[in-house]
Amino acid sequence: MTEYMTSVIERIETYKLVPVIKLNHAKDASPLACALEEGGLPVAEITFRTNAAEQAIKNIKRDYPDVLLGAGTVTTVDQVQRALEAGARFIVSPGVSDSVITFCLKEGVDVFAGVCTPTEMISAMDYGLTRVKFFPAAQFGGLRTIKALSAPFPGIKFMPTGGVTEQNVLEYLSFQNVFACGGSWMVPEKYIDSGSFTDIKLLVARAVELVSQK
Repeated sequence: MTEYMTSVIERIETYKLVPVIKLNHAKDASPLACALEEGGLPVAEITFRTNAAEQAIKNIKRDYPDVLLGAGTVTTVDQVQRALEAGARFIVSPGVSDSVITFCLKEGVDVFAGVCTPTEMISAMDYGLTRVKFFPAAQFGGLRTIKALSAPFPGIKFMPTGGVTEQNVLEYLSFQNVFACGGSWMVPEKYIDSGSFTDIKLLVARAVELVSQK
């Protein structure tokens, strides 16, 4: 594992939270990044669920270079290339994609593949991955399933995403094989669209204070 990759993983493990962000308009990217920084959580997973994702990553990279930028909901190599060219430093995929993982490993970029079954876990391990996204967490049994999967796969650590909330995040983080959680409650889409970035900063700061208990 390269120093570059280690630094990304160590930062995520330190933050414990990765805000999962859907941006409908690229113009909102920089004010959002400002809210994240000022709230004490300078990390963002910009999902490729909208056409604004690529430009949003570029804007944050330009205006807030200290924010650790990732691209989420990545399912194709084309998306990986566009995300990396825009400034993303890690890739998050909802599943185990041979083409996406192979390309990321070749480029020396961290990739967190989505898993929820033992078969997918083995597939991820075949690529040498030791950290995976557990998705969608709530729909596939949450922490109970993670604990069950950790028994035969003790060397794998999880980032549960999907249904992670202010109410259950500490329960997830209490388990040693959970290295971070992905969540969107501190960056609600309606607040982004309405320009309520001060409110987002307050939500982010509250989330940071919450997970500092772990």
